Amino acid sequence: MEPVTLTTERLTLRPFRPSDTDAVFAACQDPDIQRWTTVPVPYERAHAEDFTGRVCAEGWRDDTTYDFAMVTKSDGALVGAMGLLRLAQLRTAERQAELGYWTVREHRRRGYTGEAARAVIEWAFTRLGVERLEWCTEAGNESSRAVALGLGFRMEGTDRARLIQKGTRRDAWRGALLPSDWGLPSTTPYLPAESANGTPPQPTPQVPAL
Repeated sequence: MEPVTLTTERLTLRPFRPSDTDAVFAACQDPDIQRWTTVPVPYERAHAEDFTGRVCAEGWRDDTTYDFAMVTKSDGALVGAMGLLRLAQLRTAERQAELGYWTVREHRRRGYTGEAARAVIEWAFTRLGVERLEWCTEAGNESSRAVALGLGFRMEGTDRARLIQKGTRRDAWRGALLPSDWGLPSTTPYLPAESANGTPPQPTPQVPAL
């Protein structure tokens, strides 16, 4: 897929470039990013070079992972990273993807991550045809969950031993967002589980894909 650029009120969301290496390397020295994400530890400059120069480009080219650099419109500062993961599933009937993100320490609590995520989610639902978008993080990552809840993700449970972090299996929180949660159509009809009174709900209507 050809890389795309999205914009919000304050941000430009674009594919990473080799010129982002220094900013990515500096951001990933943050103990919180190392604690809650899958970046290598210790995080070396070679890891940042590989991510910005090869990994991101291959993800776009292969339609497997779409990574966006979140940069400010005002001065081009990197405020975080956001990616749609496991997009190979979009080639199957399930049409599922997973949203992941991290935010540079100095730019947290300014609403940047939610602002960027809303643009990426709308793009995923309306342009990529995603019909189920998952969010997953290690249990205990309250900051990430707060962002997901603010976006409308519904928490669906705790998966035992789902994630391997630093060589150890850990429990994970999982949530999901459907196009209908945002008032958007979906190509495949959805029939939820029976309601509490035992009456099966009507399936959501099938509509043409956008």
